[in-house]
Amino acid sequence: MSTLPKRFERFLKEYPDVAVAYETLGDAIHKEGSLTEKERALVKLAISAGAKMEGAVHAQVRKALKAKLTKKEIRQVALLSIPTIGFPSSMAVMSWMDDILDKKKGK
Repeated sequence: MSTLPKRFERFLKEYPDVAVAYETLGDAIHKEGSLTEKERALVKLAISAGAKMEGAVHAQVRKALKAKLTKKEIRQVALLSIPTIGFPSSMAVMSWMDDILDKKKGK
């Protein structure tokens, strides 16, 4: 069973050339700079949280787990966002994180 959102799966089927270009761009961006996979995962999760994008937070939590981040490390992003995006927005972010984290076993 796929863990990809249905909308993204449909996008992949309907626009395979665009999907390949998108993946290629992402790969090129990740190769630039000196951040580790774990650091990149934290940054992308924080960007998604700050932008208050639920789907992006879901995707970045899945990627963070693949990068071996713990639940505690992931949730710290939401805690760190409290003074910047506000308590209610941070609680929404934590809720979106929990949508994924509560389905996974681990720390």
